[in-house]
Amino acid sequence: WQARPLAVVYAVVYLDAIHFHVRAEGQIVKKAVYIAIGLDMDGRRDVLGMYIGENESAKFWLTVLNNLKNRGVSDILIACVRGLTGFPEAINSIYPQTEVQLCVIHQISNSIKYVASNDHKAFMADLKPVYRAGSKEAAETVLDELEAKWDQQYPVLLQS
Repeated sequence: WQARPLAVVYAVVYLDAIHFHVRAEGQIVKKAVYIAIGLDMDGRRDVLGMYIGENESAKFWLTVLNNLKNRGVSDILIACVRGLTGFPEAINSIYPQTEVQLCVIHQISNSIKYVASNDHKAFMADLKPVYRAGSKEAAETVLDELEAKWDQQYPVLLQS
């Protein structure tokens, strides 16, 4: 399964890692399970691979991406990732034309840490309609409202 041929092109590939505590040689250690999920050009999802590493790093992701390339993936249109340092560069070294996009969930979790804790609930209530909008125009309208309300307190956050 881990060595099977893959599609030549994927519209979107989600690359993320989950961290677990496991028992190894009588001790509890932290391991990262790297997961690559692809959305092919017909809209079908496929788990492209799962890999175990010591901790999440762009260097290990590079080996994952090389493995995908060796299994037949010649292009990825959009790679959806978290904000790991060096990750976009690793992706573009293997797939130079790939658009690297920060995952919405990671974007929100990275952003919310810059909001004062007493503003979390209100800010998230105002942010949620942006991501739930039915069209780009509707999202832009709600985003304008969000900026009007929060830009004085969190201008750098709203730029991201």
